Amino acid sequence: MRGLRAKRVLITGGAMGIGAATAKRFLEEGACVVVLDCNDEALSRIKSSLSSLSGTICVDVSDADAVAHAFDELDELLGGLDVLINNAGISIRHLFMDITPQQWQRVMDVNLNGMFFVAQQAARRMLVGDGGVILNMGSTNGIMGYPFYADYNASKAGVIELTRSMALELAPKVRVNCVCPGFILTPMQEAEYTTEMLRAYESKIPLKRVGRPEEVAALFAFLASDDAAFITGHYYVIDGGEIAGGLASR
Repeated sequence: MRGLRAKRVLITGGAMGIGAATAKRFLEEGACVVVLDCNDEALSRIKSSLSSLSGTICVDVSDADAVAHAFDELDELLGGLDVLINNAGISIRHLFMDITPQQWQRVMDVNLNGMFFVAQQAARRMLVGDGGVILNMGSTNGIMGYPFYADYNASKAGVIELTRSMALELAPKVRVNCVCPGFILTPMQEAEYTTEMLRAYESKIPLKRVGRPEEVAALFAFLASDDAAFITGHYYVIDGGEIAGGLASR
């Protein structure tokens, strides 16, 4: 992609799954990458597997003060920020009537509040610098109705609207977009779905398979690049055609 070489990139939730694949892709593009995650063990693993990382930071994005301190550390590591991949998130598979107030709050704290805390810190640096790109992790769950994920769905719908608002206020110096994957096979999904459930899900996707983390990473790379210089304020679905015919509701 054009314009990614030597860019300073922060990836939250970057130690596993889509985040780790995105870190690998941006390193391949010649970027300087820092990974932020709350999982110490996973951070150690990715630091070993991706030795060219510029650094790792352990923090829970739902803690606004901790996020502010993490960005002080980021300033020391990179001296600024050009691209934020705002990826950290959690999901819990449960019935709407079974969601406890604590579970609801935790999902909102990470998926929406954490997204806001990180994006605001990033934008402050981009606005006083040469601008930048913020890419928020949404989901098709924020666009369509899905059972068993009411809290997650609500949080991702909020991310989409947060993205639009940010894009309007931060233009023209900062571009802001949202990536909305469908079913991407990551450790989070593997923990929630049996083999039979996965096969059933694949059968309703027009491309007859679930997505791969590196495919989402490729979309992040494009949207962060100079090739996407006139793109801001929108969400981009990568789902194998799943929601094109309303199949998500089956």
